[in-house]
Amino acid sequence: MISLPDRGTFVHRYPNGLVLLGEPMPWAESAAFTIAVPAGSGWDPADRSGLASVTCEMCLRGAGERDNRRFISDLESLGVEWSESVSAFHIRFSGACAADVLPQALEVFADVLRRPRLPKDELENARQGLLQDILSVEDDPADLARRELRRRFFPIPFNRPNEGEADHVRAVTWAEVREHYERHFRPNGTILGVAGKFDWERLRGHVGDLLADWPSREPPAVVETPRSAVVAHVDYPSQQTHIAVAYPSVPYDHPQYFEAVGTVGVLSGGMSARLLTEIRDKRGLCYSVHASHRVRPNMGAVLCYSGTTAERAQETLNVLLRELMRLKEGVLEEELDRLKSQYRTGLVMHQESSAARSAAVVTDWHLLGRTRPLAEIDQRVRELTTTALNRFLQENPPQSFTIVTVGPQPLEVPRDVLEAHAT
Repeated sequence: MISLPDRGTFVHRYPNGLVLLGEPMPWAESAAFTIAVPAGSGWDPADRSGLASVTCEMCLRGAGERDNRRFISDLESLGVEWSESVSAFHIRFSGACAADVLPQALEVFADVLRRPRLPKDELENARQGLLQDILSVEDDPADLARRELRRRFFPIPFNRPNEGEADHVRAVTWAEVREHYERHFRPNGTILGVAGKFDWERLRGHVGDLLADWPSREPPAVVETPRSAVVAHVDYPSQQTHIAVAYPSVPYDHPQYFEAVGTVGVLSGGMSARLLTEIRDKRGLCYSVHASHRVRPNMGAVLCYSGTTAERAQETLNVLLRELMRLKEGVLEEELDRLKSQYRTGLVMHQESSAARSAAVVTDWHLLGRTRPLAEIDQRVRELTTTALNRFLQENPPQSFTIVTVGPQPLEVPRDVLEAHAT
């Protein structure tokens, strides 16, 4: 029997609104941190898609007393492995290190949050690096299909590509970077999650010394505009066609969230899952097919992708949509048993990684306002039944599909899918 620790997460909210989360892993010799700043791509101006990503890159080119070279040197001397990312809601800075150098690593990133140099002479280098990322997506039709699906499915403005648009990035000025930093980098709304070996009282005091007097700011307002289901095609000269499909699901805080994830696991949870079996193994229609459950505040979605040849693309789309709609006919007991085993094995692996846990507690807090212990997740997985999954599917059948294809010619959506849209 797999045993998962029922450990709790320490929580402290400073007067300026900064939230510190600490998940102890006393057996570890490492510590990891994740900092989520509410400055993501959703707050990019309409004509500056990519501004958040440029700002993220510029923040790491020197901070406080450290210029760009010393910033990198100091982190490498501490043995810190760090990374950064931009999502619709956050700019994230993450790091992992030996437990005894965690305080020094946090000092470096406190400067990133509060005193980035944003050197003007580094703007062009930051811009060019980001443009390379954007061009790599445009040169990869699979990534292009997934990006165009997100653009058409998720609400405006949180549907923008995180890396931005090439023309917009070329137009970003240093003044706009500075403005984005000054407007969005604030303690109220920022979440700092730490996992690994640490003393909570010392950690709380040290973070307080670094960030408790960071002045809070009024959060900017944002108005979301929902999107309607669409079918779209992007012409791309290729012998291949890339198919991306999305449909609504339940959010992270929904009582049936685990049932929703379970139904997606039946579709795409391992080599025996339905999509791989029916589309690739039985029919040889594609070289890649998978589905995943994604969440954001107050919203959930299932995103599917398949890559195939242009000649077999229509049949691939037909079978993919048929398998999605067939889900409501029910999940089998053996499918659920396999899913539970895979899910619980993943939980055990997850608990061994301080980096994974620091990221997870930050995500939990962002989406739930609390953290979910692994033992709680394990218990919910144990309690899943085919009755519960099938009830969920009857109440929430896959429908209202957004479909994007990238390839040499558009595809036809089967009539029964269009009729389902109409109802």
